Amino acid sequence: MKFGNIMSRIGRKPIEIPTGVEIKIEGNKVTVKGPKGELSREFRPEVKIEMKDNIISTSIATEEKLSKALWGLTRVLISNMIIGVTEGFEKKLEIQGVGYKAEIQGDKINLSMGYSHPVILDIPEGLNAVVEKNIVIISGINKENVGQFAANIRKVRKPEPYKGKGIRYVGEVVRRKVGKKVAGSGEGK
Repeated sequence: MKFGNIMSRIGRKPIEIPTGVEIKIEGNKVTVKGPKGELSREFRPEVKIEMKDNIISTSIATEEKLSKALWGLTRVLISNMIIGVTEGFEKKLEIQGVGYKAEIQGDKINLSMGYSHPVILDIPEGLNAVVEKNIVIISGINKENVGQFAANIRKVRKPEPYKGKGIRYVGEVVRRKVGKKVAGSGEGK
């Protein structure tokens, strides 16, 4: 089987630039300015990025396997940059367990998760963190940074499978295990 004429379904979709968003392409560097902020990223030279009439299109620069692999990724990353500067991204984490809590202290988040000490994490620059009861909301314009910081918070106390205590994403389903059964009364004598 020959894969010579494979085209990326995602990569060939054009990206429409919404009003209020300014995009500058300098070689392989793309800078996106919008109402929420500015993002810039350097892309690999295997993918060609062009802008005509408020539409960005991506195409492969060389017929290498790597350029075909990066084509769709490049398009999605540019699209995420545009969504980030217009709408922003958000992750919500839910804390479950007696005595487990989180609070914001300046530019740090303080997590009390049943350890002998509180776990204190620095909130990265460009991200906002809000605690409402047992829900931690992480928001920002860079999708990768929002997701990574949310994953770092979840890693402090992953949900355990017996009682479900810990930190989980809102809507995440934790598969529960059945604990040990109490031995029957007087059986086996």
